[in-house]
Amino acid sequence: MASHRRAKQPGRARVTVLTSAAAAAVALSAQAANAAPSEKPSKNEVKSRVDKLYEEAEQATEKLNGAKEKQEKLQKQISALQDSVARGQDELNELRDGIGSMATAQYRSGGIDPSLQLFLSSDPDSYLDKAATLDQLSSQQVETLKKIQAKQRELAQERAEATGKLKDLAATRTELGKKKKEVQAKLAEAQKLLNSLTAAEKAALTAEQDRASRSSSERVDLGDDTSATGRAAAAFAAAKTRLGTPYVYGATGPSSFDCSGLTSWAYAQAGVSIPRTSESQSTIGTKIYSTSDLQVGDLVFFFNDLHHVGLYAGNGQILHAPRTGTVVRYESMSTIGGPFMFGVRV
Repeated sequence: MASHRRAKQPGRARVTVLTSAAAAAVALSAQAANAAPSEKPSKNEVKSRVDKLYEEAEQATEKLNGAKEKQEKLQKQISALQDSVARGQDELNELRDGIGSMATAQYRSGGIDPSLQLFLSSDPDSYLDKAATLDQLSSQQVETLKKIQAKQRELAQERAEATGKLKDLAATRTELGKKKKEVQAKLAEAQKLLNSLTAAEKAALTAEQDRASRSSSERVDLGDDTSATGRAAAAFAAAKTRLGTPYVYGATGPSSFDCSGLTSWAYAQAGVSIPRTSESQSTIGTKIYSTSDLQVGDLVFFFNDLHHVGLYAGNGQILHAPRTGTVVRYESMSTIGGPFMFGVRV
């Protein structure tokens, strides 16, 4: 007869372990289900992060512009020094040739003056200090020797200065490369975030941006803009012709601009040369701290590090190149994203 034994029941400890494991699995599944949606940021979160990255890119862009400007100045200074050294060397060679001619003439007439012999066989820099027989030379010879000594010292100083500037130039080029990479990295990160959006979300952001960016054909209430006078008026008029032009970091026009590129270009059209970067532009004129005292065409600066600049347009508006992804446009000073620091009347 078959035996009918009751199946062995799992022990209490085993039940506890299995129950705990199952509970843990359920909890992990629930966490994963809850976490999955949050892995993808919302459209607003992406926009906020992208805006921040663009602001950081603009900060780096102004540093990049400053490094470029410094590099250009150093290259001009080095070129001028090298030209000066070359001319000085030619002058020195002519002076030496003159002394050599004196020595040749004396040799043909019966011997070289001991003073000239000493000069030609020793370090000219220290010659005048060593020449005990200086009184034997003619006044013309003495004057020539003094000129040689002065020219050698001048050339040594210019060569040392050029060497120092060449080192500075190398360091500036290194900084330039780092800043360029920093800007590109910020923009690449922003683009990666934008690419994570759905087609509908991208379309919504584009629509928002289109509403913010006013084209040159749209009217903007600037109030009384007759305060613009002289070259400020001419600069503002030039900037208005660029409405709708895209922002491109490092660009100075006329087909694209960054913020300080637009302001420097606009004033150049008015016959006024101003520095390239926003920080440098903040130092060139009379500072204006009250918005009520601003006039159309004044430069206006934002953020504590002054990394953004535009042209005052009247009625609390500015005309500026905001950031990557935008175009030259009018905008209220209250929506720039950073505090107004001061204006500058050029």
